[in-house]
This record gives sequence, C-alpha cells and structure tokens, in this order.
Amino acid sequence: MAIHKRKFNPEDDLGFGTQPVLKNQPLIRQDGSVNVKRKGLPFYNTADNYHKLITMSWGKFWLIVLCGYLIINTLFAFIYLFIGVQNLNGAEGANTYQHFWDAFFFSAQTISTVGYGHISPKGMAANSVAALESMMGLLAFALATGLLYGRFSRPTAKIVYSQNLLISPYKDGGKGIMFRLANLRRSTLIDLQMEITFSYNEDVDGKKVRRFFPLELERKRVSILTLSWTVVHPLDENSPLKDITLDDLKNSQASFAILLKAFDDTFSQTVHSRTSYQCEHLVWDAKFNPAFDREEDGRIVLDLSKISDFSKLEPSLTQQSPA
Repeated sequence: MAIHKRKFNPEDDLGFGTQPVLKNQPLIRQDGSVNVKRKGLPFYNTADNYHKLITMSWGKFWLIVLCGYLIINTLFAFIYLFIGVQNLNGAEGANTYQHFWDAFFFSAQTISTVGYGHISPKGMAANSVAALESMMGLLAFALATGLLYGRFSRPTAKIVYSQNLLISPYKDGGKGIMFRLANLRRSTLIDLQMEITFSYNEDVDGKKVRRFFPLELERKRVSILTLSWTVVHPLDENSPLKDITLDDLKNSQASFAILLKAFDDTFSQTVHSRTSYQCEHLVWDAKFNPAFDREEDGRIVLDLSKISDFSKLEPSLTQQSPA
C-alpha cells in the first residue's frame, strides 16, 4: 500500500477504537451523523426524546405535533360522546357523525382555551373533563413552545461542503487533496479551525484494524469566513498519501473525516460541523471553478450553488492517474 506507515498514536483516534470499516459502512456519514446503531435501550426510553425532538427535521417535527394534536382531540371527543352529547350545550348534530365533530371541535376549543362559547359543558362529568383538558392543554402548549424555541435557539452551523474531494495542481507542479466549503447562513463565523483525519483498514497479524492520523493542512485556521474556503492537504514529501492510488483507497476502505469548529457571532457560541468523504468521492486531476463574481459596482457575489462545481484537467504526465 502506498500509505507511508508511521507509529500508531491513540490520540488520533476519533472515538471508534480499532474497529475496522466493513462493507463500505463509513464511520461518519456525509451529513455529519455517526454511523453507529445503538441497541439494548429500554423499550420505553424517554431519556433521549428531547434530543430527538430538537434535532429531527422540521417536517417530521411538525408531523409529530399535528398527529399529537389530532390524537388528543379525538380521544377527548370520544370521552365527551361517552358521557353523552346532551351534556354539551349548543351541540346541534343530528346523528352520531355530527355529534363526533361537535365534540371534536369543542375539545379543540377547550384544549387551546379559546372557548368561543357556542358549545359549553353541562353537568359535573362534562365540566370535570373540560377542566382536565384545559389544564393538559396549557401544559402541552407550554411544552411545544419550549421545543419550538429550543429548535430556533440551538446553536448550529449550517455549512455547505463540496460533494467531492479533488486532487488538483498545487504550488510549483505539486498536487494537493482539497475540498471547498461555505457558510449557508448570513451570520458571520470567526476563528474557524479545521481538522482532517484520514483513516484506513490495516492488516495486523492477519486481523484488520482501523488506523487514524491527522493530515497537515496548508491552512488549518481562518480568522473570518466571508467567502468560500478551499481546504488543502499538500501531497508533498511530508504527506503519508503522496503516492496514494485509488486502488489503495478502495482496498483499505479509506475515508476522510472533516471536523470544523467556529465561533458564531449571532449565537455568541462555538458551533461545530462534521462531514466525511469516501474513496468514491475523490476526483483525480480536477480543479474547482470560481464560485464568486462581481457586480457592476465591484461588490463580490458568492454563488453557493457553485460550491461543488469543478473542471477536469489533462492527466499529469509525471504521475499516472488511477481515475
């Protein structure tokens, strides 16, 4: 293998130990999530519910809120029907179907404490259920408000990464492994720090183990991210990947873990971002196309849709391209 071997340093481990990568299952996915399936949790596990509700997609979050709202109102509607629709003053339904909707919309008004007054409870049973429902409504809406605020206020980084790693010309006929990134938000990121950890499977006494080591970067720190940032690992004499080939990467199921830390001046907190690249994301002899232009008044315009755009180059005559 063309990777220059070096002494194993446990401090370079990302937390996965020496477990090898099998069947092209990455340790870190491109969306930054960790590719580890957890088992052995209790069936009714409530310890992680808050984290799930805060971090899940907006579409799934609103679906859960809507389903919960409909289920609770449907449940109370059946309770009012069980008590008897005659205990709801103003219910004008002529059959069971209409009675259900009278009870359902009365429940919706009660749980939200709107109370239009068209339908009102009568008798101890109906009033007791309505009182209980209004209390549950106050608690449920307070919880939903807290979750909504938590989703908006949670400090996160929205970074767009190029879809590919490129092996491009770099300084005086050399080459470098590079990718590009930019901030999707209008906020300003300052004091950015970048780490790239290369990992691969190595045979040790007939057993596959995972090896990790950080790659030296042309520039691992940026004071402020205003445009895009092209991160470069020079393939020079000091690089363990100087003579790497595509077959080497595939056979060792190699990957590049990208770890970014920055300070967001909007949140006034440190934010993090992660992604990874596998060997199939590597493109030999290519370079990124410019992602920014200028308006007539000279103002710089960054086109985020062009972060991943690149052009193929003529293969190098001094080094055979494995692509």
